[in-house]
Amino acid sequence: MNASAPGSRRHHGSRRDPAIDASVLDAARRLLVSRGYAATSIDLIAATAKVSRPAIYRRWRTKAHLIHEAAFPDLGAAPLADDLSAEIIRLCRGALIMYADPVVREAVPGLLHDLRAEPAMRRLLNDRLEAAARRNLAEHLTRSEDARYGVDADAVMDAIAGAAWYAVCVRKVTDLDRAADNLADLLLRGVLASAQSRPT
Repeated sequence: MNASAPGSRRHHGSRRDPAIDASVLDAARRLLVSRGYAATSIDLIAATAKVSRPAIYRRWRTKAHLIHEAAFPDLGAAPLADDLSAEIIRLCRGALIMYADPVVREAVPGLLHDLRAEPAMRRLLNDRLEAAARRNLAEHLTRSEDARYGVDADAVMDAIAGAAWYAVCVRKVTDLDRAADNLADLLLRGVLASAQSRPT
């Protein structure tokens, strides 16, 4: 995440105490899993983290901003795979692992509801989660000699995200490796110029 992103511009004036940030984010994650999104209020987070409401609101403008950072911490950019097939396999695995996280599973429906009327927050969600991955995949598709002409990176990413979410959150799939292999194989049959699937 770059320095201008909302997650890195919250404090004004005195230096923030990272221990408070960590305590609040940890409390939010624990409450999401035990209580669910709706019941995880700012008051409850503050009480659990043993901080004041103003301390939270100095750092996060809304509950959605706080929950978003708790569920999707900035872990830095993941290294790109060397070729198109490997990158799609990596994206499939990553999406399934992300949605299988109990914190993410509880956060996403509530975040989507709260963000309907907040375009800026929706852009933040996109930027933190997948904007870089979409750009990188588009570059892979453009330069790869194996890619079928005209394949749209956004369509591929939408298919990965949607399939991963449905598999984990609706179908309750637990064998993530098998699900990732099956999803990657299906996608690569549509992405690669040849009729073959990914290499074994």
